[in-house]
Amino acid sequence: MAAVELKKDGRLAIITLNRPEARNAVNGDVAQGMEAALDDIENDGDIWVTILTANGSAFCAGADLKEIAAGNGAALSTERGGFAGLVSRERNKPLIAAITGSALAGGTEIALSCDMIVCSEETNFGLPEVKRSLVAAAGGLFRLPRAIGMAPALEVILTGDPLSSERAHQLGMVNNVVPTDQVMDEARKLADRIIANAPLAVQASRRVATRAFMDEDADLWKASGKEFAGIAKTEDYNEGPKAFIEKRAPEWKGK
Repeated sequence: MAAVELKKDGRLAIITLNRPEARNAVNGDVAQGMEAALDDIENDGDIWVTILTANGSAFCAGADLKEIAAGNGAALSTERGGFAGLVSRERNKPLIAAITGSALAGGTEIALSCDMIVCSEETNFGLPEVKRSLVAAAGGLFRLPRAIGMAPALEVILTGDPLSSERAHQLGMVNNVVPTDQVMDEARKLADRIIANAPLAVQASRRVATRAFMDEDADLWKASGKEFAGIAKTEDYNEGPKAFIEKRAPEWKGK
């Protein structure tokens, strides 16, 4: 049984964490499987959007402490992707987290590595590392303040207490909260809305938007201009206005 499963459905790819017996805790198999799945997706021109989900009652309990205790902690990361083969991975295509159950510690950091989040009403996020004299070192300490603001983030980080799905939604970390049995359907609806758009323009827009809280405005102006110039050389750039004039749905080629 693979620790990470990859399925493709038209323009959509679905990555599933598949260690339900371990609450999908990250071990070496998860890290390597995630990196392989993302490599496949990034290299497949037919895939435009990805959903990341998990089997079992928990989305991800974070690092597999049994692996760490056995001296295998380094295996939980990859050179290009960092923890879980994901958190520091450079990507071009949108990634939506579809979360049921809890996503704590490294699970929250995996969720924050995604571009958008749809979760269940019962989902809890959190960075409880300080309760065990640990530090959340897989991006949570800076991604959470960007996602929900400094004061709420420091409350979560310094108390180690959980963040409910409702509160995460109120603070802007989560796109939508729905009953558990509707999470995947809601994530697919969001993916379909993105897939309806020109894929290269989506990727170009994402590249600039994800730098919004890290780069200076002068650099972002340059990046926006560079991305626009690149898109202007594509076939889809001509197709958009043409379809509008002809009053029909555009036929994107991703070229």
